[in-house]
Amino acid sequence: MFSDKPKVESKEEKQSFLQKLASGLEKTKSGFVAKVEEIMTGRKVDEELFEDLEEVLIQADCGVETTLFLVDQLREKARSEKITESTALKEILVDEIISLMDGNADTLKTPQDKPYVIMVVGVNGAGKTTTIGKLAHRFKQENAKVILGAGDTFRAGAIEQLAIWAERTGVELISHQEGSDPAAVAYDAVNAAKARGSDVLILDTAGRLQTKVNLMSELSKVHRVCVRELGRELDEVLLVVDATTGQNALSQGKLFQEAVPLTGIALTKLDGTAKGGIVLALANELKIPVKLVGVGEQYEDLQDFDPKLFATTLFGEGEYEE
Repeated sequence: MFSDKPKVESKEEKQSFLQKLASGLEKTKSGFVAKVEEIMTGRKVDEELFEDLEEVLIQADCGVETTLFLVDQLREKARSEKITESTALKEILVDEIISLMDGNADTLKTPQDKPYVIMVVGVNGAGKTTTIGKLAHRFKQENAKVILGAGDTFRAGAIEQLAIWAERTGVELISHQEGSDPAAVAYDAVNAAKARGSDVLILDTAGRLQTKVNLMSELSKVHRVCVRELGRELDEVLLVVDATTGQNALSQGKLFQEAVPLTGIALTKLDGTAKGGIVLALANELKIPVKLVGVGEQYEDLQDFDPKLFATTLFGEGEYEE
């Protein structure tokens, strides 16, 4: 995004991530996907099959709305194409999953103005700080000048944790004392990024859900301050969601959506769940694109989300082609 020379991913790097993705999705494959494949092997296509599939999809955190949509699509295809064997439905299900996610697919915006500002929101424990650190590393690798803003001034140790990531990735940090006004941190961070000619500012925020009303009001204020000081809308407002929290991720998304204009989701810890259907629920019900996905602890394990790659890796439907 920032380097004069576009990064060309080597065949080895691509293969390495494909292997990590396959490994990271192993729990989901052995859980949710295995149950789907069991239903769709050697059975006749009837209402009992569709009801069994509904049950598995709901248990896999796909959500009721998304589950009913997918199963209704399959019913219609089975009827119109006169499909009588369940095995033939599997490929259609994969296509429907890809189509559902593709309709809300996107990657991080291409920078138009400096500084490129990303506000990161999410509940404590979702992986905000780690995601910020990995993003800082990514931009640093592209020769960008990066500043981190320590806007979570309430959680004990949050500023120190971000400082460690700043040191580790070799980027600057703007911070105040613990307990100070997050909007003041945002003000200083934006103006420091402008004054120093920085390419990227990534702003951390608080995520203590036990004070919901105060938190949402505070996030709205931080966003307003950033927009005012920038003189334009932020480039990205990313919601970090822990995949292992299942349907809670959906309710979190709806809550944060009321406070700030979310532009995308960074889905972390996807390697830690045997369900994985939350990816579909987020894309379909929130209409916010999953832009980044985390499948491990390494810097490179935070990658742009690719719906087709995700679905084909999960269901093993042939070789992935870009």
